[in-house]
Amino acid sequence: MIQAINIKKVYTVGKVEIAALKGISLEIKEGEFVSITGSSGSGKSTLMHILGCLDRPTSGKLFLDDKEVGKLKGNALAEIRNKKIGFVFQQFNLLSRSTAFRNVELPLVYAGVNRRERAERARIALEKVEMAHRLYHRPSELSGGEGQRIAIARALVTKPSLILADEPTGNLDSKTGEGILELFQKLHLQGHTLIVITHERYVSEYAERIIHLKDGLIEQDERRN
Repeated sequence: MIQAINIKKVYTVGKVEIAALKGISLEIKEGEFVSITGSSGSGKSTLMHILGCLDRPTSGKLFLDDKEVGKLKGNALAEIRNKKIGFVFQQFNLLSRSTAFRNVELPLVYAGVNRRERAERARIALEKVEMAHRLYHRPSELSGGEGQRIAIARALVTKPSLILADEPTGNLDSKTGEGILELFQKLHLQGHTLIVITHERYVSEYAERIIHLKDGLIEQDERRN
């Protein structure tokens, strides 16, 4: 599903060049549950932005579903993000005045999906994350774990090729976070492809594969099953 070939990313700050990624090559197959981990400054956030088509590499090649996306710009890159990738962030980014149902169906509104299909797909996504009973509750009426489940349902509703989660348990207590990670494992068993970015070792251990970054390079790529 994903193939990265010698990905490098260099930022220029004034007259100084900072190499965030120094040559990352990896492949992620359809249906894998992968954790990308590393300390602050390791390059994991930069790699997440590139894999999520939120940024472009300085050099190297990136393929998603056999299409080279590393050189795309503007609207073409946005279209890939909207159709191929579902994002889950540490901050849930839910619309405070909208119900759970409305938050989940919103990406389909932007995609031009008709009302009947939007409703069906939103309900299915909410059922997948065990939140069908919270359909018409607003974010202020939800716990942190419930809010993150709604955010995951929103990521699922477009039927993306990839779910990309950035520190998804960072704002949750340990018990609630474990529930979210168990949900990811369940989604993985259902065939979804997941990449979780984290600096927490216990979070990464829920994945079947752990990629550890250090100083902009892959230090270790461990398959656990």
